[in-house]
Order: sequence, then C-alpha cells, then structure tokens
Amino acid sequence: MTSLLHALCFDAHDPLRLARFWAGVLGWETADDPDDGIALLPSDDTGFRIRFLPSQEQKTGQNQMHFDLTSTSLDDQQQVVARALGLGARHIDIGQRPEEGHVVLADPEGNEFCVIEPGNNFLADCGFVGALACDGSQDVGYFWSRALGWPLVWDQDQETAIRSPHGGPKITWGGPPLMSRTGRNRLRFDLAPPVHGDLRAEIDRLVSLGATRVDTGRGDVGRVVMADPDGQEFCVLTPR
Repeated sequence: MTSLLHALCFDAHDPLRLARFWAGVLGWETADDPDDGIALLPSDDTGFRIRFLPSQEQKTGQNQMHFDLTSTSLDDQQQVVARALGLGARHIDIGQRPEEGHVVLADPEGNEFCVIEPGNNFLADCGFVGALACDGSQDVGYFWSRALGWPLVWDQDQETAIRSPHGGPKITWGGPPLMSRTGRNRLRFDLAPPVHGDLRAEIDRLVSLGATRVDTGRGDVGRVVMADPDGQEFCVLTPR
C-alpha cells in the first residue's frame, strides 16, 4: 500500500493570518491543527488539506512550489486577482513575459502563486486549484508517482506531472534547469501512512524508491522527516 498525500504545509510567521488569506482566496474552511497551526479543509475534490505551521525562518528565495489557480474567463481571472489583492496579495515579477496571460502574485508572506488565463487545456478539468507547480527533475516526478500511486499524466521534454486517480489538481515538475536551493522549503508535503499499515515498512519502501531520511536537529515529534531524490524535504506522519 502507498502513503496518502495528507496535506501541503506552509511555514508561516503568522499562521492564522495566512490561513485566513488562503481561505478567502480558495473558499475553504479553517480548522484547528494538532501541531499548533491552522488547517484548511478543501471544499471540492482537491483531496488534500493545507496546513499553516508556525515558523520564524525567513523566506530567502523563490519557493520550489506554487499554486496555479484557474479561471473560466478574462472577467473571472480579473475577479480572482482582485479578490486576492483585496485580501493582502501583491503583484510580483519573477521573470514572466508580457505576452504570457497568467498573473503572478504573492500572498501576505511572499509565497508566489499564479492565476492562469482562461482556455488552458492542460488544467481544463482540474478545478480552481489547477496544479501545484514544482521545480524539480524528471526523476522526482517518477518518484512521487510511485510514492503516492498516482499515474503520470505528462512526461515530455523532462517535464512530468501526476494526478490522483480520483481527480483534482495536478502536481507538475518543470525539469531542468533547477533553481538553486536557499534555506528550508517553506512548502512541503505531509504524507499519511496507510491505515493499519507498518510505518517502518513504508519508510523502507520510500527509501527504496530514492528518498532519504533527514536529521533536522529540530527534535521532530510525530513525523519522520525525509527528502525526495531532488533533496526536497517532506514528512511522513506517525499514527495518531
């Protein structure tokens, strides 16, 4: 059996403020989190929750993951952008070209996200959260496909994408060149081991696929910290 994608975690200086921002943008509900953070519960078929956990570490570079939000028309795209700006987002420049139709924004703590123009066939049936776009290699796309048991839905020119068999957003990796890593990832996955499964066996399975265990020195409790083949951290939650 494979692990489930339980949550996407955000490190946040102010978890409550950031959770309220994303709740307003996505229309998801907030809930208490067992690790002194705030969680957002999806209101659609996204499948995973979002967790906002307290952290004092500073953002030192562009995130390796960001949301691609979809729109149904130019008016809808403008409304999504206006809603996000009203909640505390701001326009940013990450090198996008003027002819590109998507709008690049940052949330109140500087985490990048895009509002995609209408007519994007790749994200056509993925819902409002169209994709979680990641910086990563082809091999890491293969790793996550096997780790989660999600099929590859794109594998061309060293770019890969996977998607849950139940639908929802895609997770994509753009292939080389990869961005240089600066500090700890502010966004990362939490995996939940199979119900009634053997945690040790699942850790061994992930290692056999190319993951490594990580000693963070932070005294992590309730989770096993690992890194994927690109060296990006993720956590496997211990049974609760």
